[in-house]
Amino acid sequence: MNDMTPSDPPRARRRPSLVDAACEHIRASIRDGEHWPGSQLPTEAVYVESLGVSRTVVREAVARLAAEGLVEARQGKGVFVSETARYQAFQVTREELENLDDVIQLLELRLGVETEMAGLAAERRSEVDLMDMRRQLRILGQSDVGMDRSVTADVTFHRAIAKASGNIYYGKLIEFLGVRLVPPRSVYLRQSDAYMDDAYRAVIGQEHEAILDAIAARDAERAHAAARTHMSESLKRHREIKRLAKK
Repeated sequence: MNDMTPSDPPRARRRPSLVDAACEHIRASIRDGEHWPGSQLPTEAVYVESLGVSRTVVREAVARLAAEGLVEARQGKGVFVSETARYQAFQVTREELENLDDVIQLLELRLGVETEMAGLAAERRSEVDLMDMRRQLRILGQSDVGMDRSVTADVTFHRAIAKASGNIYYGKLIEFLGVRLVPPRSVYLRQSDAYMDDAYRAVIGQEHEAILDAIAARDAERAHAAARTHMSESLKRHREIKRLAKK
């Protein structure tokens, strides 16, 4: 999970550490087929020599890759590439969301996903699904709701749409992205007073209502359009925050 709390200040993109670099070197060698699943990795001493780093750096890099399930240490034998390395799951780590650009890229990914998801939700939704969506919009419409709860309600609204789509993989993807997007979005939105007022809430409310109305009407084409409009506008807002932050 993303353990970045909403109180954390946004940070400039950090330079990769020596451990990061060592991890990527080993990860790339596995990805590119230099070391196949089940094969033994070079010794610690070889990496110290070839990468020009300390043994501590190599050990930390291997420990991180082991935590990812990419490699495994066998006592008395060495470190081996995991048999399941080729099937490693898609990941977005906390370190990859330390910059507003990263948040924007994830929102770009969601644009296409949300559009198709809303269309399916319009075709398959139940009355319970609609109740769930309306519940989150009521929270978003309350003027005394804080930023953290507002962003969470926003994500939960989209999670309800994913559920209504009837496709469990949409649900898993939205859950995955939501867990990672909520904290950093809360941080960046809080930096801009323009995104905390009633006018902002009203705009967001209208965009969400348009999606809900289309889904309730079982109008897939209109749901597509409403979801695309909402995600496109969300991207514009975050790009504007980025522009203002540079001043």
